[in-house]
Amino acid sequence: MSYADRNVGASRAVAIILVAVILAVVGYGFVTGLAYKYVKKAAEKLNTFDVQEPPPPPEELPPPPPPEQNVPPPPTNVVLPPAIVQVPAPPPVINTTPVIPPPPPITPPAPPAPPAPPPQHLAKPASPKGSPQSWVTDEDYPSAAIRSGDQGTVGIRLDVGTDGKVTNCTITSSSGSTLLDTTACTLLRRRAKFNPGLDDAGHPMASAFPYRFRWQLPSE
Repeated sequence: MSYADRNVGASRAVAIILVAVILAVVGYGFVTGLAYKYVKKAAEKLNTFDVQEPPPPPEELPPPPPPEQNVPPPPTNVVLPPAIVQVPAPPPVINTTPVIPPPPPITPPAPPAPPAPPPQHLAKPASPKGSPQSWVTDEDYPSAAIRSGDQGTVGIRLDVGTDGKVTNCTITSSSGSTLLDTTACTLLRRRAKFNPGLDDAGHPMASAFPYRFRWQLPSE
């Protein structure tokens, strides 16, 4: 607390005490009937008492402003580089054109099969040229069959072409000896000659010729 505050507090305390004393005296004067003059004098003393207000504390001065600094103005001839704008790359172009597959190759329809020729009628069968007994003789007898004593009659079917030649030989009944059957077909395919069969119009046509031949052991 400052000195001025202490003086003000003491003066107020003195004034309060004096007022309390005066009031007590006045009250006592009314009670005891003291003369009015004493009261008047006391009042005059009270009026003449001047309580001086303490001087106000000195005002604090604000700090002085900082000195002004001369800041040069920014240059006006500085050319700033253009801002670089990042442009995203465009997405790759995807060809969405549908691929149309080539049409399948058109296979022309197969031509209709020619009508089957009418069945040919054999008007005249194939006939042998010469004597069939000359096709196979005793001299053709296999020696192995002679030693084993094989003999018998073999049934054969000869297929004759349009040129009169034997095209196939089939055993229709066996002689009982495979060697004799095979030898007969081999000889007939090579030696048999035919006049081809003829149809109703006289044209050559394939036909079959049945033949039977007996193998008989030669006499000694």
